[in-house]
Amino acid sequence: MDVQLKRGMLEVCVLKLLQKKPSYGYQLTRDLPAFLGITESTLYPILRRLETSNMVKVHSVEHNGRLRKYYQINDQGEARIALFLHQWKAVMQIYNYIAEGEHNK
Repeated sequence: MDVQLKRGMLEVCVLKLLQKKPSYGYQLTRDLPAFLGITESTLYPILRRLETSNMVKVHSVEHNGRLRKYYQINDQGEARIALFLHQWKAVMQIYNYIAEGEHNK
């Protein structure tokens, strides 16, 4: 799969999971579906991009003497999911054209 396409999809998958409840990195890797293949080394750059893009709010909580960063989706993150779903309709039209071949002319 195209790296840029997959990257955007993974970001939306993380946002979708954060719609359920705020969470922290390690827990997110456990909660995301295994077929996504997201490891901690894949997830943390995604979380940084989401934070930098202002799609999540971040707060820290002390846990066992260490600070744990919790991520919570915000309005911009919600809008990103909505935009993804809207754009995906166009992607599916292209997919269907390619999958069905040239008989659609």
